[in-house]
Amino acid sequence: MSILDAENLYKTYGTQVLFNHISFSISEKERIGLIGVNGTGKSTLLNVLTGLDSVESGTLRHAKSFRMAYLSQSPTFAADQTAIDYIYGGDAPMMQVLRHYEQALADLEANPDNRSKQEKLLEQQQRMDTANAWEAEASAKSILTRLGIHSFDQSTADFSGGQKKRVALARALIQPADLLILDEPTNHLDNETIEWLEQALAEYPGSLLMVTHDRYFLNRVTNRIYELEQGNLYIYDGNYEYFLEKKAEREELAQSDEAKHRNQLRSELAWLRRGAKARSTKQKARVERVHELQAHQGPAQKKAVDIALGSVRLGKKVIETHDLVKNFQGRSLINGLDLLVLPGERLGIIGANGSGKTTLLNLLAGRLDPDSGTIEIGETVKIGYYTQEHQEMDQDLRVIDYIKEGAQVLRTADGQQVTAEQMLERFLFARPRQQTYIRKLSGGERKRLYLLRVLMSEPNVLFLDEPTNDLDTETLTILEDYLLQFIGTIIAVSHDRYFLDRIADRLIAFEGEGQIRPFEGGYSDYMAARKAELAEKNTPAEQPKPAIRQPVKKKKLSYKEQQEWNGIEDRIASLEQRVETLKQEINAAGSNALKAQELYQQQQDAEEELDQAMERWTELSLKIEALEHE
Repeated sequence: MSILDAENLYKTYGTQVLFNHISFSISEKERIGLIGVNGTGKSTLLNVLTGLDSVESGTLRHAKSFRMAYLSQSPTFAADQTAIDYIYGGDAPMMQVLRHYEQALADLEANPDNRSKQEKLLEQQQRMDTANAWEAEASAKSILTRLGIHSFDQSTADFSGGQKKRVALARALIQPADLLILDEPTNHLDNETIEWLEQALAEYPGSLLMVTHDRYFLNRVTNRIYELEQGNLYIYDGNYEYFLEKKAEREELAQSDEAKHRNQLRSELAWLRRGAKARSTKQKARVERVHELQAHQGPAQKKAVDIALGSVRLGKKVIETHDLVKNFQGRSLINGLDLLVLPGERLGIIGANGSGKTTLLNLLAGRLDPDSGTIEIGETVKIGYYTQEHQEMDQDLRVIDYIKEGAQVLRTADGQQVTAEQMLERFLFARPRQQTYIRKLSGGERKRLYLLRVLMSEPNVLFLDEPTNDLDTETLTILEDYLLQFIGTIIAVSHDRYFLDRIADRLIAFEGEGQIRPFEGGYSDYMAARKAELAEKNTPAEQPKPAIRQPVKKKKLSYKEQQEWNGIEDRIASLEQRVETLKQEINAAGSNALKAQELYQQQQDAEEELDQAMERWTELSLKIEALEHE
């Protein structure tokens, strides 16, 4: 059943046609990935669907009770807005109940002896009961906790950019909606959180429409792909892998049709040049046909990506650190790191947000000083550094002039020259687009342009800090192809699992508290090894069982001890099961604080009883062993 229909949407931006009378419908439970080169109008389409932008013609239709939730690339927050006000914002009845309950709970925690606040909380608890909101509240708390949000009464003005994106993502997941629209939801998320989000979206009750550069994410979450290309919308009924297969077939067919068209044009031109007299109606029609064929626009030709550039020769010594230490605000980020980076190496850096990955890059680039330890850089090293917060661009510069400020001509690895215009074409800036002012570019196009500017400096060591953020999948493929041909050394910080699997042959993983673990292999190899380690660690050790003993002729325990010994293993097993059951019941209790507290106390009592039973088993076992050796 369709929940939203779009018919003949038409929109332009300057001279560019973003939507050329496109039509589509979104049905219940659909998981749609929207892809296309930066600047083709993906975010604009999302804004049109959410009412933040309009089209020049076309219609949108949906049911009157239709609800939509939206996560933008750069969410905005009102001044002095707390996390709880934002997360539970909106006019949905359930959100209002949750917002008032959380506020009453926070007020009471701040002043626990205030009777009026106690009564207010009781009133809100009753409203939660009436609205059957406890399950929604428990689900919301689980999402917030998983996204690292614990201070609900903290002002969003105090949050970092990454924290704000997480708060906005939490709100989008919590809000009841028929259609959830997500614009780059994986930005600012670490790899483990992205994997959790994949599972959460698989269970999401509504439909999904998302723009993301994360190709593993697209492949695992979507069941339909929308592709925007030159104003047209192409729809593929499958995930990202299916899209790649069918797009290749579509482009091959288009090229085949274009070849037939060119052959037909040559035939018609040959006839025309033989001196055909345009006298008869038939001949006139044929001349007109030639003109039509000449005016025909064929499919855009894909630019080659063989852009192996030359660079300053890299010597044997690249980068070496010894006992490197760096702390920040009393927290250890890097604790005694010894790192040897070799010529031609592809090194990936992974870890949770805030763990110190960017700090390490800044240390190696000389932008920060270590607290202790040494960093040695080879004499021939020429670093190109792509940062998350790219340098300010002159908005009044044209695209071509910005690139030419870096270099007008580059040398390829085989000694040929590539002009700035040619490099821009290979990074998906067509010749007309190269004359565009930077202020008119989309955010993703500016990232792509900045990336090319870094590459134009002909470095032999590349530092890449989250290079995949906000880049479209086609640009990522071009970047990866370039990096695979790059003859220098690459050190890349990234949360993009696909990107790391393609370009990294070694990893260093920030695992917290300054501990950094080297790993030979790609990201998927690392995660498989880590999961195996965690599974082994979490497997409970089997309790030692006493050896089966032959019956003794002489009674060596008292009757009471013998009875206790006969039943103690069953008692231990029963207590272990009791503890596990209580843990599950505590998790299920969610926000029911009174019930959770009661269950927690029962768990403590059961664990204490289990410890006593284990101690008694040890005492009896030792006693039996001693008596047998008398």
